[in-house]
Amino acid sequence: MNPTKKAAPFVPTEIHVSTVEDQKGALGILSISTTMGLLEIVLDGQAADAIVDAISVIRPKLA
Repeated sequence: MNPTKKAAPFVPTEIHVSTVEDQKGALGILSISTTMGLLEIVLDGQAADAIVDAISVIRPKLA
């Protein structure tokens, strides 16, 4: 197996949060401006829970 180079991380510079709703329900939208451009992520409830869980693991290490 050959080692591969990892891409540099995207550094957030601005974050906007919104929601949209249709007949199927609501979705959350994270619009994150980064040093490399705009990153938009659409989340349903399950994806939002997974991100909250991931952040709860990372957060104590950032203090």
